[in-house]
Amino acid sequence: MKKTNSVEEYIEKHSNFGDGLKVLRDILLKTELNEGIKWGAPVYDLNGKNVIGLGAFKHHFGVWFFNGVFLKDTQNLLVNAQEGKTKALRQMRFESINDIDKNAVLTYVKEAIANQKAGKEIKADRSKKKTIIPAEVEAAFESSADLKSAFYALTPGKQREYCDHIASAKQDATKLRRLDKIKPMIIAGVGLHDKYKNC
Repeated sequence: MKKTNSVEEYIEKHSNFGDGLKVLRDILLKTELNEGIKWGAPVYDLNGKNVIGLGAFKHHFGVWFFNGVFLKDTQNLLVNAQEGKTKALRQMRFESINDIDKNAVLTYVKEAIANQKAGKEIKADRSKKKTIIPAEVEAAFESSADLKSAFYALTPGKQREYCDHIASAKQDATKLRRLDKIKPMIIAGVGLHDKYKNC
């Protein structure tokens, strides 16, 4: 787990939403989730499995649920950042601290933890050629618009190679190592296996 002050630095960096981020962070810290920094943003995991992320953007801040597709969403608080593309990830967005219903957030967080314990997650279907973007890659897009735009500028085949490369790792730590290695390649617009294809 990364040092807590890294999360504090993230909140300080996004001072326009600092108070709201602190409220959300306090809710998350009262649970059994472990706090850390991944992809430059606070992430909360359970036994090494990513459950929730905390983030601030230009016009809003909030939490994202890595497997939010399984949440009941009884209060209609969740949004799909990319309808038709994002499979598992769901966001709960706020524009000010006054928008936060602490009890509602905690209810969703507890359900997300219960779902993680039950093993609810979307697995890649290898029988189809359609690219399924792993939650780790989606979260990286949340933190870097440049990475996201560079990824979608790649051919569908190159996108699939990168996604399969991340999804095929069994351990979360391996997925993160692979993701760190491929980020510069994606930004450069090259495919995972280009160096072999050009031999």
